[in-house]
Amino acid sequence: MARRPLVMGNWKLNGSKAFTKALVEELKRELDGVTGCDVAIAPPVMYLAEAEAALNSCECSCQTKQIIALGSQNVDVNVSGAFTGDISTEMLKDFGAKYIIIGHSERRTYHKESDEFIAKKFAALKQADLVPVLCIGETEAENEAGQTEAVCAKQLDAVLNTLGADAFNGAVIAYEPVWAIGTGKSATPAQAQAVHAFIRGHIAKHSQAVADQVIIQYGGSVNDANAAELFTQPDIDGALVGGASLKAPAFAVIVKAAEKAKA
Repeated sequence: MARRPLVMGNWKLNGSKAFTKALVEELKRELDGVTGCDVAIAPPVMYLAEAEAALNSCECSCQTKQIIALGSQNVDVNVSGAFTGDISTEMLKDFGAKYIIIGHSERRTYHKESDEFIAKKFAALKQADLVPVLCIGETEAENEAGQTEAVCAKQLDAVLNTLGADAFNGAVIAYEPVWAIGTGKSATPAQAQAVHAFIRGHIAKHSQAVADQVIIQYGGSVNDANAAELFTQPDIDGALVGGASLKAPAFAVIVKAAEKAKA
């Protein structure tokens, strides 16, 4: 079945009020006329209000705002209560957020988030009718040891074994080899395709229908120079973009490459 590509920008710990407003307005201009690719941005949660306001303004094309969805870089499993510093699904929905990144290697590494905890976040997002963007991927050492598929399977199984394959209906998976994130290194299109095909096949063991529709993005130093070739691969359905998402012209090139490749 045809899958509609999704390109999402993960701004990470970057930006300011002024930067957010300016980048969103520039993105609206750059992406005017794009119809064949879904687009989302995940600014720091502090700037969701600025991003939402900029997307809803009509300084540029009033139609363009409709193709750029808001996202978040994190969420907690709790909806309310004494959980200092955390962010709930309902708070994110209050700002119009739709795509929520979970399981990013930086959260796994720096905040010691386990597969089991990430699966709970996945469940919380599904309960709230938000779209989980589940990041999976192996480290350089795991890659060199030939453990790529085993690592990805384990990270997927945390969700599959607790929520079932149907949980991936309408969800997004982002394959991000940890050795490629922010390093300038990127998996070759053939390498990335092989892992994407494995991921889809692993889900297909539980449900072919779910596997056929799930969006699998590639992430890991995706930029305006390498995106088009990556998108020619049949199981690569878009990208989760880091540094290049902070520059509207570069991000727009990536979006338009996905639109063209998957037309």
